[in-house]
Amino acid sequence: MRKVLNMNLGWKFIQHDEEQALARVHQDDNWESVNIPHTWNAIDGANGFDYYKGACWYRKEFAIETVAKGNKVFIEFNGSNSVTDVYVNGHHLGQHRGGYSIFRFDITDLVEFGKKNTLAVKVDNTVYEDVYPQMADFTFYGGIYRDVNLVITNQVHFDLLDYGSQGVYLVQDQVSDEQANLTIKSLVVNDRSEEKKVRVWAEILDGTGKKAAYSVKEVVLAAGETQVIEMPAVIKNPTLWNGLNNPYLYNAKVTLESFNDTVDELSIPFGVRYFEVDSEKGFFLNGEHLPLYGVSRHQDRKDMGWGITRKEHKEDMELIKEVGATSIRLAHYQHDQYFYDLCDQEGMVVWAEIPFISVMSKTELEGVNPKQQMIELIRQNFNHPSIIFWGIQNEIQIGGDRPEVRSLVKELNELTKKEDPTRLSTMANVMFVQDKDEYNFITDTVGYNKYYGWYTGKTEDFAGWLDGFHQTNPEVKLSISEYGAEGILQYHSNTPKVKDYTEEYHALYHETVWGIFSKRPYLWATYVWNMFDFGANIRDEGGVQGRNNKGLITYDRRIKKDAFYMYKANWSSERIVHITSKRFVDRVDETITVKVYSNCDQVTLYANGSEIETKTSDDRVFVFENVPLIDGLNEIKAISNQDGLMIEDRASFNKVDESNPSYVAPEAETGGLVSNWFQMPEMGEVEIEELEISDDVYSTRSTLGELLEKKETREVIKKYLGNFSEEHPMFGMAQGMPIDVLASMAEDLFTDKVMYMLNKELTKINK
Repeated sequence: MRKVLNMNLGWKFIQHDEEQALARVHQDDNWESVNIPHTWNAIDGANGFDYYKGACWYRKEFAIETVAKGNKVFIEFNGSNSVTDVYVNGHHLGQHRGGYSIFRFDITDLVEFGKKNTLAVKVDNTVYEDVYPQMADFTFYGGIYRDVNLVITNQVHFDLLDYGSQGVYLVQDQVSDEQANLTIKSLVVNDRSEEKKVRVWAEILDGTGKKAAYSVKEVVLAAGETQVIEMPAVIKNPTLWNGLNNPYLYNAKVTLESFNDTVDELSIPFGVRYFEVDSEKGFFLNGEHLPLYGVSRHQDRKDMGWGITRKEHKEDMELIKEVGATSIRLAHYQHDQYFYDLCDQEGMVVWAEIPFISVMSKTELEGVNPKQQMIELIRQNFNHPSIIFWGIQNEIQIGGDRPEVRSLVKELNELTKKEDPTRLSTMANVMFVQDKDEYNFITDTVGYNKYYGWYTGKTEDFAGWLDGFHQTNPEVKLSISEYGAEGILQYHSNTPKVKDYTEEYHALYHETVWGIFSKRPYLWATYVWNMFDFGANIRDEGGVQGRNNKGLITYDRRIKKDAFYMYKANWSSERIVHITSKRFVDRVDETITVKVYSNCDQVTLYANGSEIETKTSDDRVFVFENVPLIDGLNEIKAISNQDGLMIEDRASFNKVDESNPSYVAPEAETGGLVSNWFQMPEMGEVEIEELEISDDVYSTRSTLGELLEKKETREVIKKYLGNFSEEHPMFGMAQGMPIDVLASMAEDLFTDKVMYMLNKELTKINK
């Protein structure tokens, strides 16, 4: 029978490349003692550009009982970022390229049973030209950050070397309310030197342990053979996995039997369901419309990086449940199996994806690594009912409009549909992809990462773009895969505005955008970017280095921003009353406006014990104007008494004579992501004239990358934008963007004068 032995404890670690560390005997007494999960970037990974990237080593001694001799032994890594070389007793087992999926090596012939063995692992989070991601707006934490296990099996076993999968696939051929037709596909390995006759037995047990279906098949395995065995199974009148309403799970108990012995066994929780996306009406689960109220999640946490445990995974899920979400986009890579398990158990609809993001390699054009990662993602997660959508790319257009990128996106979609025709493919386009671009017609569904009201334009612009896109492409199944704004709790304002980083603008942004999205049923999902603040080493804005602050909850998960409660009021059935701007304590005004988020019918506000007003609202936002303040501390209370349940919230505001300067972000830190990329010249008087721009000349319609390739255009860019080169940490993010797009993200820098002078000089240069 199979045994899984956890190997997380008692490792030695050194934070540099030590050539002789692979040896069976090596002096590691002075190395740091660590346990898995571990990352060497737990602290520096969110502190800006200069976090440690390079090769590091882990070593561990282990023993396997003599009684296990004659069995197969595998070493299993659940996540190690990003290029990992594994050695046992000085022998190189192999290398895994990619930082997010399960991988295993067969170590049977290298271990000595009953004796001490040495496991040495080199892990390197350097960016390689053929490993993804190439670049992205999040920190690439290095280390063995998920569980390590020894797996001991019989020589006849379910395949452990099938791209890290379980070796058993529960294929849902056809599911309805009346019955679920399944194919149980097993990959069975015979590592014996002679043929072996075995029986494959599959029992489907319901939630009470009662048998719901079964199937059995006898096979003869030749020596050294891996055989694919398919068996039908039918569940009559199934209880369907139905999202939050009823995340019902069956259990597939699949065993290999030989005479009276069970030689291998797997127990796989799974759910049966059917679904569709309608381009007009949105997402349907089991024939019923289900609004996908979505949040996105990165896996890192303050002072832990990616080295988190089940405790942190569970805490994240509880917070996502609390806000009322029905769907999660697990970005931008494969997440821990435990979190997918939680999604199954809690009823979350999942968008799972690979890190084919931002930029494609310039040297490896076949896409070997993203294809590998896609196969790993699908095969390792095939049996999770929560996963409905496979994501094949995120903003890969940032790196420029290259034919090989378009070709690879199509190939990834074809691969995805081949690996799993039972689910839907999707992708997240960058905001500047045009409505009629072929990117919108490759996958089954599509998403856009749109940031009106933060990077470009006004929040209200969402309405016009959404309706225009839908009118142009009525058959395209559209979602918003990312939207959001930075919100830093230090900053506050009575008059919030775009790119001021205040908590008030963060909340107002989400109020406005959600008001637009909720009125458009053709959107099959919308995903807040992000549920949590996260490490992003290339960022330096709003006075915060190395972090993306768009989360509804802070990086350490300790504080829920006001926008969290706005969504909770709209999405959750739990009654809430929440007074906003509690951290905006010091007030200079004689009267203030108090805003309350609530899903109750009416809310009554009190100030310093006196009733102010009772209000109703049809959008879950209750605004009380002209609330008087007295000098010093003021106690504000909001109460709702509905259906016999009284709910209240309290806030304290301090009436002061002078405004608190700490509430305002330094001017140099505002203006958004692009504002500190370029050094603009002082512009004197410029007479702006009409310019004719044709396709055979350069202009601000050209991408930054195009303009930097040619000497003449590069000199123009340097003259007006400064020395923005490949050394800049944001170069990879910017190179594929047209200057017009960059200008829309920083209109205060790219003034009409600057744009006119750029075009005046660029249009003189022929392509």
